[in-house]
Amino acid sequence: MKRHLVSAADLSRDDALLILDTAEELAQLSGRAVKKLPTLRGRTVVNLFFEDSTRTKTSFEVAEKRLSADVINFSAKGSSVSKGESLKDTALTLQAMGADAVVIRHHASGAPARLAQSDWLHGSVINAGDGTHEHPTQALLDAFTMRRHLNPGTPGNALRRGLDGRRVTIVGDILHSRVARSNVHLLTTLGAQVTFVAPPTLLPIGIENWPCEVSYDLERVLPKTDALMMLRVQRERMNAAFFPTEREYSRRYGLNAVRMARLPEHAVVLHPGPMVRGMEITAEVADSPRCTVVEQVANGVSVRMAVLYLLLGGATPADTPRTDSVEIAQ
Repeated sequence: MKRHLVSAADLSRDDALLILDTAEELAQLSGRAVKKLPTLRGRTVVNLFFEDSTRTKTSFEVAEKRLSADVINFSAKGSSVSKGESLKDTALTLQAMGADAVVIRHHASGAPARLAQSDWLHGSVINAGDGTHEHPTQALLDAFTMRRHLNPGTPGNALRRGLDGRRVTIVGDILHSRVARSNVHLLTTLGAQVTFVAPPTLLPIGIENWPCEVSYDLERVLPKTDALMMLRVQRERMNAAFFPTEREYSRRYGLNAVRMARLPEHAVVLHPGPMVRGMEITAEVADSPRCTVVEQVANGVSVRMAVLYLLLGGATPADTPRTDSVEIAQ
């Protein structure tokens, strides 16, 4: 793997499978009484969040602590950033504190890439979501969840396997979704076929150049879908009316029990959260056994542990351990 994880597009198939397979091994920790490994003892990881977050921030913090890292949580609110401090000066301050890695979420697209390309930090940069650009670890945990459900048998059956030939449908606010952008890169790399379903107003310009199909008819694509991902409409990023009413959006693009019944029996429903029940997904669907939202949160810890393990665990590209050599201390 490279030194940073800024974009899902930077991951080769081997890189992606290495992360997912390592996460499978590390997931074994969740069933143990003592869930910690000494891998990152003495390493300092800073969670640098310029946007509000619950799931991602908590997930990274749990992952870091399970690997025995020293964790610093840095929020823009109440810090020098709110007084006008630049990203550069914040980064230099963190470097002076000896940060080995910075997990950054920023409202500006490209901020993690700027940090990774600069000489302000000597450690690794992990993108935890930047504007409407990307969210690579979310895409990894989504792929992890899909592999487990779409490769029958035990979780071990997913090892070293991609999502070749699987059909993934992503529905909703594609225009403002960093999750959709990261997923289309990663899922394509893993061999899946991706279809976006959304109103024309919620599709980005140039989507015809993306490695995906586009449809405006949700009913038509459901019977051919192996994994269905529903996206939240991100009103906080909207400065205009992109659809007539919430009721109209839900009628055309929301997932209810009738639509879920059109999916193949093996298909699963995903959502990156937070869910707006009654709009993009009904409560009945959200609480059904086929909806993997809670499972995705648990898988996120394992995937983020794997990313941190591979970036900071001391391995170089030449001797990066495969999953069969990951030592899970008993």
